Amino acid sequence: MFALVVRFDLRDESAATEFDRLTSETLPLIERDEPGTLVYATHRIENEPLARVFYEVYRDRQAFDTHERQPHVVRFHAAKEQCLASVRVEFLDPSAAKAPHLGR
Repeated sequence: MFALVVRFDLRDESAATEFDRLTSETLPLIERDEPGTLVYATHRIENEPLARVFYEVYRDRQAFDTHERQPHVVRFHAAKEQCLASVRVEFLDPSAAKAPHLGR
């Protein structure tokens, strides 16, 4: 299993709206075309209207690398840049989980 958390801080409300639009276009393609992407959860942060957090779990590092090369993900990454004030990526080292659907 390979996992990461990404926090996006957006420039302003207009950027947040555009970021959410890009996310809503991209998520169904991830779901449809990426069997190695086990969880791709997007979140707003309570009381922080310009922040978003993505929690991503992949079967393994290769599935993550495949995800990053998908045309819909490449488009998302290119288009989201105009929306961002900052981004923080944290790669996780899973040690234990309660998630039977993530089993091998």
